[in-house]
Amino acid sequence: MKTINNPTLSKKSIEVAQRILSKNDKEALKLRELYNDNGIFTINLMSSPGSGKTTLLENLAKYHLLDFSVVEGDLQTNRDAERLAKYGINAYQITTGDACHLEASMVREALENLQKTAPLKEFLFIENVGNLVCPASYNLGANMNIVLLSTPEGDDKVLKYPTMFLCADAVIISKSDLMEVFNFKVTQVKEDLDRLKKDIPLFLLSNEEKTLKILSNFLKENKEKNYVSSHTF
Repeated sequence: MKTINNPTLSKKSIEVAQRILSKNDKEALKLRELYNDNGIFTINLMSSPGSGKTTLLENLAKYHLLDFSVVEGDLQTNRDAERLAKYGINAYQITTGDACHLEASMVREALENLQKTAPLKEFLFIENVGNLVCPASYNLGANMNIVLLSTPEGDDKVLKYPTMFLCADAVIISKSDLMEVFNFKVTQVKEDLDRLKKDIPLFLLSNEEKTLKILSNFLKENKEKNYVSSHTF
């Protein structure tokens, strides 16, 4: 069972949290088996709200760079799934209410609903709830966990939210065409990432097709290698 060190929680609260995480890990293992059995390469996309996760998926579809399905996570509304549907993407929206993360059981149910409308594609993106804290604690069985950091957020987030960036198999700096406007220093992000997790792949992303091709090729290469994240949540 996982150890939770939080002085603000009572012993009972810690025990409840440990049981929830343990149950989620078991569900995540079942999900990973499902991905493997169906030849699906799954990416868990995490970031703060408004970082450009949905825009990234729209652009991948717009330029026909990957064949993928999507599980969307938000507190309320179906807006992101509706945006993706305009590009012909089979997307299922999870609304979590007041939960700040997705859990493995939610994803499993979403996949069952996705398969009612169309077969799952070779890539599956799980767009997690916009939050730089909670999603880092919940394993979704994904092959890769990718964190987006948008330029307007600033270049100081890596060490402010270390748990999130420690779970990342790759980091994307989105809206990179705005770096000069926001005085965003890539060197600072690289330096901070090196302190946490050396040699982690880092991508600069804008709406330009060439930046998206670099990312899509990276994902295709890792699918061919059968890459599976070694991070323990």
